[in-house]
Amino acid sequence: MMKQVGHLTLTTPGDRDIVMTREFDAPRQLVFGAMTKPELLLRWFSGAPGWDLVVCEFDARVGGAYRYVWRNQDGHEMGMGGICLEIDPPGRIVCTEKFDESWYPGEAVNTMELVEHAGRTTLTLTVRYDSPEARAAVLETPMARGVAHAYDKLAEALLSMGAPGAKL
Repeated sequence: MMKQVGHLTLTTPGDRDIVMTREFDAPRQLVFGAMTKPELLLRWFSGAPGWDLVVCEFDARVGGAYRYVWRNQDGHEMGMGGICLEIDPPGRIVCTEKFDESWYPGEAVNTMELVEHAGRTTLTLTVRYDSPEARAAVLETPMARGVAHAYDKLAEALLSMGAPGAKL
């Protein structure tokens, strides 16, 4: 399966993975910082429209934990967190992922890779689920739309951080 959601490309190789790819007009060092520094994450990582990131913690080291909590206008909260398994600045982050009230069984492992060419960075996020059933459950949610929206906001934030032409 291949699906385009705005500037985000989503593919499903194998039976347990979802791969999301997006290009940014910014150097990978800047993108890496925007993905790992709480003060920068707060500028763009709101998820779907109508949600705000109200808790943002990221200890960017092997064994370090991260925690995010989003809240919508009705006061409903959605939280998630995990442990960093690998950090290789500015090109790779591998972390576990577990939602507080998960809609899929088990946990996932997220591998983010950043590749820069001529000042542009391609972000590839591979999410590996514990089972094909878990991945199928996630594909039934509006996850792709939320990630696409967040990455659009990241592109805007990168522009405000000084990345030349980091427009949508």
